[in-house]
Amino acid sequence: MRDTEIRNLAEQVKSGRLPRRHFIQRMAALGLSAPLAGMLLTHHGVAFAQPSVQYRPKKAGTGGPLKILQWQGPTMLNPHLSGGSKDWHASNVFYEALAGWDMDGNLVPILAAEIPSLENGGVAKNLLSVTWKLKRGVTWHDGTPFTADDCVFTHAYAADPATSAYSMGAYRDIKIEKVDSHTIKLVFSQPTPFWADAFVGSRGMVLPKHLFEKYKGARSREAPNNLKPVGTGPYTFVDFKPGDLLLGKMNPNYHVLNQPHFDSIEMKGGGDAASAARAVMQTGDYDMVWNMQLEDAIISRMEAVGRGKVEVVPGGNIEHIAINFSDPWREVDGERSSVKSVHPILSDKAVRQALNLLLDRDSIQKAIYGRGGDATANFVNAPQRFASKATRWEFNPAKAMALLDEAGWKRGAGGVREKNGKKLSLVFQTASNSLRNKTQVVYKQACEQAGIAMELKSVDSAVFFSSDPGNPDTFTRFSVDLQMFTSSLSQPDPALFMQQFLPDQVSAKSNKWLGRNVTRWVSKDYEAVFDQAAVEPDPAKRAAQLIKLNDMVINDVVVIPVVVRKILAGSHKHLQTRLSSWDTYLWNLAGWYRADKV
Repeated sequence: MRDTEIRNLAEQVKSGRLPRRHFIQRMAALGLSAPLAGMLLTHHGVAFAQPSVQYRPKKAGTGGPLKILQWQGPTMLNPHLSGGSKDWHASNVFYEALAGWDMDGNLVPILAAEIPSLENGGVAKNLLSVTWKLKRGVTWHDGTPFTADDCVFTHAYAADPATSAYSMGAYRDIKIEKVDSHTIKLVFSQPTPFWADAFVGSRGMVLPKHLFEKYKGARSREAPNNLKPVGTGPYTFVDFKPGDLLLGKMNPNYHVLNQPHFDSIEMKGGGDAASAARAVMQTGDYDMVWNMQLEDAIISRMEAVGRGKVEVVPGGNIEHIAINFSDPWREVDGERSSVKSVHPILSDKAVRQALNLLLDRDSIQKAIYGRGGDATANFVNAPQRFASKATRWEFNPAKAMALLDEAGWKRGAGGVREKNGKKLSLVFQTASNSLRNKTQVVYKQACEQAGIAMELKSVDSAVFFSSDPGNPDTFTRFSVDLQMFTSSLSQPDPALFMQQFLPDQVSAKSNKWLGRNVTRWVSKDYEAVFDQAAVEPDPAKRAAQLIKLNDMVINDVVVIPVVVRKILAGSHKHLQTRLSSWDTYLWNLAGWYRADKV
């Protein structure tokens, strides 16, 4: 579709002749996600739709307790210092962004008074700046007023390399100006069509300047409020036992009338996906369970009981096997898996190619994930226009063994291959749950039949996704050869997602192992294409460059995609939520309610 056609359709939406939803459906047919279609409309002077969702409660705090099971329990309550979504979700109980994404791709104001647009002057016509007007009358949980100073500070905090913030990529390349006490201006170095990243969604939660100012930079980990949050959100902090239990109570001074519905919140961690799902879907002891990583047949049986309902949240989250390009078995300057080292086995591309061919995605999807995942060869699978059509996956053990033979990996004692005295033996770890552990077993069987010895390691989820720099078993430390987890596509623009393969994002001791590049793969060619895409104004050319980034990662077998995952959430049949794949599942927590308690 040509730009003139898109412009004509946008004008029809603006004049009211074409429903906004029809425009988004037309763009979806072209592979454009709902959020990107919404951004496209704003470029043509059409503001984001503000969804009219009925909130029935007439008084705050009348719903009793809200009980959530998040079996991957949070361990950190500072959203900028964690690389795991479990901590972003939990932080969102207390902290808020200026705006969040709903499932239809609309930006919804939270701490912002309105969403910036061309019409209201918030978005510059040259796309070099965005001005946010902040909501007035908002206070932090300790009574301190929320102002532009908090946004300016959050920008400086996250952008400072010494802070080692996981969110640094959203802030480092922009400048911020305080216009007045409740207005900020973000200035970009080049035209930025997708400007809704900083201060939006999971990476946009604002921190209170008066509590974190002393802990910006190298002292970031020392802040007491990393574990005792003071936010602006619907619930105030009561207690936190990392990995186990998080308690909050209703914020009596919340900035939205009659919200929240519940008088308290409990988030219980630990256990496993099966017991968590049963507690919601069968016994009704809890109201909500996020991320039911169970076989579809088990979920269906629970659903048939009739106490709970399954909410399927589609998106671009990719379950994958990451390959360690550094050596996890020796120290360099006191650091295992140092980017200065080279993996003695996985540096051989033939081994990586063989590992890719030994993954039986079809069986894993059908027998393990069911409706919860689709087999894929790509790392980027959404929005559709960015999904490469040049990649293919195949399960071909014979071809894998031929590659290993040709590369000189010959079978030795016990059938295990070796080369130059080095056995082809690998350690494969993942966060402990039924789906991943069964996937490990399927993969190990195929690998061992091909002559690759494989030791399986299962790490408790609270540990695996922990941001504790002293813990060697976290996924960012990556102290083994292979590991499997999900990378969450929490923004509709994949450029932000693909930052995780940049050289300056390498996870290392120097950044407290919070860099996003956990594979330690370094490619100047990748970096060059990424930089080109960052300044490319033509949407078609930019999409081609982002697809090329995916293909570079796949062709060099930096990762082995397993399935593109859909999140399966279980909730009480009367619980009303607004889940979104573009944000944390608690982005609209203040608006949740129980219909049977109104």
